[in-house]
Amino acid sequence: MLNRIFGAGAAALTAAVRTSLALALALALALALALTLTPAHAQGPAPAPTQAQSSSWPDRPIRLVVPFGAGGPDTTARILGQQLSKQLGQLIIVDNRAGANGIIGADAVAKAAPDGYTLMLTSASFAVNPSIYKKLPYDSKRDFVDIAQVAAGEGLILAVYPGVPARTLAEFLALARDPNSKIAYGSPGIGNTLHLAGERFNMRAGTKMLHVPYKGGGPAAAALLGGEIQAMLMTAPTALPQIRAGKLRALAFTGATRASYLPDVPTLKEAGVPDFDVDAGWHGLFAPANTPPAIVQRLRQEVTKALQTPEMTQAIKDTGLMPSTLPPDAFPQIVDADIAKYTELVRIARVEPE
Repeated sequence: MLNRIFGAGAAALTAAVRTSLALALALALALALALTLTPAHAQGPAPAPTQAQSSSWPDRPIRLVVPFGAGGPDTTARILGQQLSKQLGQLIIVDNRAGANGIIGADAVAKAAPDGYTLMLTSASFAVNPSIYKKLPYDSKRDFVDIAQVAAGEGLILAVYPGVPARTLAEFLALARDPNSKIAYGSPGIGNTLHLAGERFNMRAGTKMLHVPYKGGGPAAAALLGGEIQAMLMTAPTALPQIRAGKLRALAFTGATRASYLPDVPTLKEAGVPDFDVDAGWHGLFAPANTPPAIVQRLRQEVTKALQTPEMTQAIKDTGLMPSTLPPDAFPQIVDADIAKYTELVRIARVEPE
């Protein structure tokens, strides 16, 4: 038929038709495959697990997202994960999703299926972010379930690079109050708890230290170790190994009393900085909103049980933190109170929201 109508061009036209049909079939198959592989949250909210699924939890490995790099919450997450793996009989996989002061990892968890197989362990920076970012990709209250506080810090350590010509806090204050000294302090990023503590230190101590933000606690600590910055208010898990190795010098502790692990280091109050009693925040466990109540309750029971084991208790203490004794169901009130507290601290520190 095509030969009679189109003559010599029929063969070429027939080939073209066949090619078009093949392309159409390939596109249809590709579209079907794409729809099959599209993540659940991209097609709409993930359905909540059924009661049967909740009762069988956990029957596969659990992903524990840490929205930071090594050190700090990552250390606590690995301690907790190891103990929960023993108790639950399932592997706990720590997944570091660092960036944007914890926002990248938190966003991934907020959008994960609420089935108990994606959890987050983060720091008090979670409570700071609503005050320093004009628009977060999630709602800190609506999109998460606050499971339990795992560890808390009694204070921060003011540490300096060994090349700084100050062996006491008094000598450091004299140096940092001099506008020509160019003393810089680092933090894991703009608006995090360590940045706010540094700005509060400047105000209370009358110092003029310059803030240098880094993309995480690890890079900030590395900058201090390399002498790129001269000082930093640090959490114990990050600072202690370097202090014990003689790579950093501890000048003061921000807690109400001296730290048991640094008995020779004075508090800031002792050393002459009034009205400066700052704890080191907390490390807490979260799940996506709409996680079934039965799974939430099971997690709270397991975390409480884990925190009562001598192995986990000692492991947390060895990092310079204290195992939490807060009842898990009281943790949401702590988070809400800290969100309000840091809103005020951000205002006082005059940090402009980004």
